[in-house]
Amino acid sequence: MPKDNIIASKMVGKKMPDFALPAAIEQRPGLSSGDLAGGNPTLLNVFASWCLPCIAEAPQLLELEKAGVEINAIASRDTSADVANFLNRWGNPYARIGSDTRSAVQLEIGSSGVPETFVIDGNGVIVHQHIGDIRKENVPELLKILEEAR
Repeated sequence: MPKDNIIASKMVGKKMPDFALPAAIEQRPGLSSGDLAGGNPTLLNVFASWCLPCIAEAPQLLELEKAGVEINAIASRDTSADVANFLNRWGNPYARIGSDTRSAVQLEIGSSGVPETFVIDGNGVIVHQHIGDIRKENVPELLKILEEAR
């Protein structure tokens, strides 16, 4: 797949829109825009249990979490039971997971599919969008962008 195959979000460079999503699973709190403006850069991963590339990126998300990255998530068009099964099987690197059953927030932030990952700076501004699954070679780049977002 060519690297230029990108439908970029028009939200890159803008503040995260206001939202509050309920928890996708009992073990993690839900997610709101305020959670993404806590002073430190974070990753926001848009995923779904039914998404095969989301399985492929799971090891890289766990690696980023081990490196100290705070990762929050939006579970798109999913059920609590399916999200819980997915995370039990592939690992749970997320601090918070919001349930976006109708993809309303996903679309509002300019995400056109799953998986997608956004780097959010400490003020809640979207500074980078990664479309598709995070591959091993993307991890150093994401760590660098997170560091620059401090």
